[in-house]
Amino acid sequence: MVRKIVYIDQEKCNGCGACAAACHEGAIAMVDGKARLIRDDYCDGLGDCLPACPVDAIEIIEREAVPYDEAAVKANQGAKGQAAPQPWGCPGSRSRLLERQEAGEPAPAAGKAPSRLMQWPVQIKLAPLQAPYFQGAKLLVAADCTAYAYAAFHEKFIRGRITLVGCPKLDGVDYAEKLSAILQGNDIKNVTVVRMEVPCCGGLEHAVRRALEQSGKCIPWQVVTISTDGRILED
Repeated sequence: MVRKIVYIDQEKCNGCGACAAACHEGAIAMVDGKARLIRDDYCDGLGDCLPACPVDAIEIIEREAVPYDEAAVKANQGAKGQAAPQPWGCPGSRSRLLERQEAGEPAPAAGKAPSRLMQWPVQIKLAPLQAPYFQGAKLLVAADCTAYAYAAFHEKFIRGRITLVGCPKLDGVDYAEKLSAILQGNDIKNVTVVRMEVPCCGGLEHAVRRALEQSGKCIPWQVVTISTDGRILED
């Protein structure tokens, strides 16, 4: 039968093993230092392993495959003494919307400002390529350090936006490809980039610029630069 099933790009796979750990069904295993789908009948095709992959080496495709065998999965788990699978992979990378009640909300007391984060995960490397919260979203792409440098970061930048954060220097990756896929696959209304004044933060701004160009969409965007002493230099 032709059905949806996981595909792992061996060229992109870096052998971290995160997807194998996230796959509670046991469909994915590490073979010769790479993640491989070893049992078609163990893969339900829902893609809970996708957000666990830091290099976007996994996608859902349609191909000829044997049907998913839930009974076989449970028997295998029982033999290994594993708990029943949860409806998601790694809890830390499970995509979800965070409900915020702001209507009629009183002003926060000193030292008790509420979080304005609207979704999880926030790391660019862990973010899904598509999610309901991306539809019609105002997207914030921020350097990791900005939230520490700028005291009112939640109120000024996170509030009302879907947030993605990263550090091109520490992560050592080019975010442009993934950000371009997010822009192409979702209805993003505008993009705000918040970066530090340090030169290495330029990598984040350039990645967003390239992503916007590669997406083929005309999306309004702006760049805000934060000084190391916590001031807005450009707005």
